Amino acid sequence: MHKVRGLFLGFIVWVIYKLLSMTWKVKIQEPDDMKTLMKEKKPMILAHFHGDEIPLISLVSRYKIATMTSTSKDGEMMNTVLLLLGAKTSRGSATRGAVSALKGLLKYCKDGSNCSMAVDGPKGPIYEVKPGVFEISRLAKAPIYAGGISCDRAWHFPRSWNKAYLPKPFAQLKVLWIPFNFTIDKNTDPRSSELANSLKNQLFDARSQSAKLT
Repeated sequence: MHKVRGLFLGFIVWVIYKLLSMTWKVKIQEPDDMKTLMKEKKPMILAHFHGDEIPLISLVSRYKIATMTSTSKDGEMMNTVLLLLGAKTSRGSATRGAVSALKGLLKYCKDGSNCSMAVDGPKGPIYEVKPGVFEISRLAKAPIYAGGISCDRAWHFPRSWNKAYLPKPFAQLKVLWIPFNFTIDKNTDPRSSELANSLKNQLFDARSQSAKLT
């Protein structure tokens, strides 16, 4: 029953989101090597904080996004929204279907999609980078880009653990990506605290730099 509910609510949310996002003015800055990967259709990992997810999914078609979505009730709704926006999704959670979801995501990457990762999701703690992003980067042999976003007007949801927000009509969004400054290979330990702290700092740096885009 929750699947039917998720499909219905997801469709309603998609309609509202699509109409709202069409009013946004979005400026994006991408490094040259990222542009080259996009042109050559080689996979990359787009890392971001969970709270930035709502505005960033407006860029699904630009980056040919593939991502993992939860099998929960809320996950069903989000899965529907993402599919309608043009994303590819692999279903699973930390407690159920995680391995199969990871395999599905890796297959999408090999087939030409790019992986979007909320590094502190799905339940936090906020801004704490988890090993998953490095594991997927290692297995997919795909570089990581840290994304930062700034928004001049938005509705904020202070009770949400991830400090989520929804840009208001005609909001100006600035998105900036910077390459992760570590090389991930087969010998990389995805649980490395050095990796986690470095990506965390770069994500904050990207957020700060995005606000300065003109």
